[in-house]
Formats: sequence, structure tokens, C-alpha cells
Amino acid sequence: MKYDLIVIGAGAAGMIASITASKNGKKVLLLEKLPKIGAKLKATGGGKCNLTNTLSNEEFMRGFGKDGRFMQDALNSFDHKNLIDFFSKIGVKTHAPDGFRVFPISHNSNTILTALEDEIQSCGIDLLCSQRVEKLLISDDKITGVQTQDNTFLSQNIIISTGGLGYPTLGSTGDGYKLAADIGHTTTKLHPAMMPLKTKESWVKNCKADTIPKVEIKVDLKKAKKLKANGDLIFTNNGIRGPVVLDFAREITPLLEEYGEVPILLNLTKGMNEEQILQHLKKAVLKNPDFSILELLQTLLPSPLSKELCTLANVNCDDKYNKIAGINRTKLIGLLVWTPLTITGHDGFKTAMITRGGINLKEINPKTMESKIIKGLYFCGEVMNLDGPCGGYNLQWSFSSGYLAGTNI
Repeated sequence: MKYDLIVIGAGAAGMIASITASKNGKKVLLLEKLPKIGAKLKATGGGKCNLTNTLSNEEFMRGFGKDGRFMQDALNSFDHKNLIDFFSKIGVKTHAPDGFRVFPISHNSNTILTALEDEIQSCGIDLLCSQRVEKLLISDDKITGVQTQDNTFLSQNIIISTGGLGYPTLGSTGDGYKLAADIGHTTTKLHPAMMPLKTKESWVKNCKADTIPKVEIKVDLKKAKKLKANGDLIFTNNGIRGPVVLDFAREITPLLEEYGEVPILLNLTKGMNEEQILQHLKKAVLKNPDFSILELLQTLLPSPLSKELCTLANVNCDDKYNKIAGINRTKLIGLLVWTPLTITGHDGFKTAMITRGGINLKEINPKTMESKIIKGLYFCGEVMNLDGPCGGYNLQWSFSSGYLAGTNI
């Protein structure tokens, strides 16, 4: 059969691209290799589906780093306000309970997925699941169709929206990279991102019961001194996780490949410096002169973490503050300002929510999402070399790029 458009991959980007093109009068075929569509979308935000955020387009682009400007045309065509309006029109109400992150009011990704499935059906889009595209068909540097494991479908327009390598059990196995490479596109280095990290230090396992709020994390390498992040942190059996770690992992994983291990520093005291910590402890001593150093530290940090920092500083937890040797007291204050850890690894793409890297942006027209190499070939979503932090960034980019590609067919 011949179509105006074939979309490969029925994730967020592929679904919105299909719907957009169909509403513009195109006959659309949506192909998904899994038995059901939207597997990764269903898992987004722990199943709550953080769709987008309320940042201005300029602020939003800055979250993606130096390549963020690439998405300007896509955002101008379909930003968070357009996305909220789109879902409202198909029966999904949304809200931003913290003023930043936007969720369906149900806080259930099934609400989003069901609405998109219904829209795909009402638009008359041909949806075929369990169809893995194995080859793009080309003639005279133009797209002519696709070949799956048991079918050939013809079209002069193809959108690759296959995602990256994160969460392979949800269908992200890098198919789009190979399809694009076979016809001349290049892919940057690929790294797992948005994931927990492992540490060399084993004491972290004793602190896993508590979430530490407003932690600042930075890389302690001369080459990467400017890399910083802020947010809540959780210690684990073998490392660290939490929102700040998920965000920062995208900076750490390329450095791990280069250096083998990455030293980092954590400010666990909500940004307090040495002088502020000293003043805090002195006031606490005046108020509670019988407190041990452990009890004083507990006015700043949870007990398990306080104990570990005392151990690192060679301080007896039961000693009074004024009885601690000066050198040990100085070391303890230093640890409270910047606690060192050494990142040694991670669990790879199987636990990565997104992929850092992708199809080279220089080979894609940002005004249309069309390939500069093959006429009629388009890209959208995570398959391209753009990734952002937690907080609806990556899902909004999928919707925006999918909408722009679907519009320009």
C-alpha cells in the first residue's frame, strides 16, 4: 500500500506526528515494533506522566545546553501552551501543582495514552504493531518506502521517531540510528543518561533511609569545574540517586568513559558555606551546651549521615563540640561544606531513562525536521542529538519536534 507518510515508532513523537499529518489531510501509516504503542510514554514520570513544564521557550532551550537553539522553530510551532491546549481538546485536563511541572490531573499516564490512542483511531490513521522496520527504501536520494520483517510499504515521506537506547525493555533499542546510518547519516557518541550512579565509597549504604533536600553537586575535575546541578539526593546501597543525580548523570557518563572514575563534591547543607555552618553550630551549642557533636549535626542532617561524616573526620560522635581537636573540627566543617564522592559506574542503558547523543543535528533542517541528506526523510524526538534534564523537557521536545515534522510533510 502507498501512503503520504509512514511514521516509524509509536512513542510520544511518533503519535503526535501522525495525528498532525493526518489532520492536515495526509494518509498516514504508523508502525510500532512492540505489540502495543506508547510503552515508554506509559512509564514516564513514574507513571504520572510529567508532560511538559511552564518555562518560556528561551529558558526551556537553555536546559538543553549549547544545542538547545536547534529546537527554536519546533517550540515556536508547538510549545507547552499549545501542548496543554491540544490535550484539552482531546479531553485531557492538565495542571501544574508546583507551578512548574505539568501533569494530567489524573496523574496517570494511561489517561494520556488512551486519549492519544482514541485520537489516532478517530483520525483514521493505519496503526500496525509488531512491525519492525528493517530497511529504508531509497531511489535517487529520495525516500520511497520501508521494509519490515514481512511487509513493504511505500511512501515518499518517512519520519523516524524510534527513540534512543534507554529502557530497551520498552522498545528503545537504537533501531533509528542503524536505519539512518545505512543511508548516510552519522550518529554522535551515545551515553546512558537520567539514571542512578554508583560510587567507590561504601558508607553511602548506611544513609539510604533519608532524602537530602537542595543538594548542590559538582564535578571535581579541572576540565569540568563548571558542571553543577541542584536538587534532592538519595543515597543507595551502592551509590546515589534522586532528581539531582538523574539530571547530572547526563554530564557524568561521558566523563566516566574518558576517565574511568569521576570525583564529585556534594554540598549537603542547603548551600551553607564554612562560616555559615560554624555560626549555626556555635548557636546550637549556646542553646544546648550538653549536646554531643552528633546531636548538633542532626540539626543540619539526618542521623545516619551525621554519623558517617563524623567517622570520615575521625570525630567521636559522643564528644562535645568544644572537646574536638581543632584539626578534626576543621575537617568536619570542610566535609559539611563539600562531601567528596567518587563515581565509578552505572547500570548502563537498561536503567537509563534517556540517551545522551543521537543523529547529528547538522544533518537535519531545524525548520522542518527533514534530513539534509535524503529528501522525504524526517526525524523527531530522542533519536536526535538533544537531551534535557528531568521536569518535562524531553517529552515536550518529543511533542514539539513530532508536531513540526508532521506539519511539514
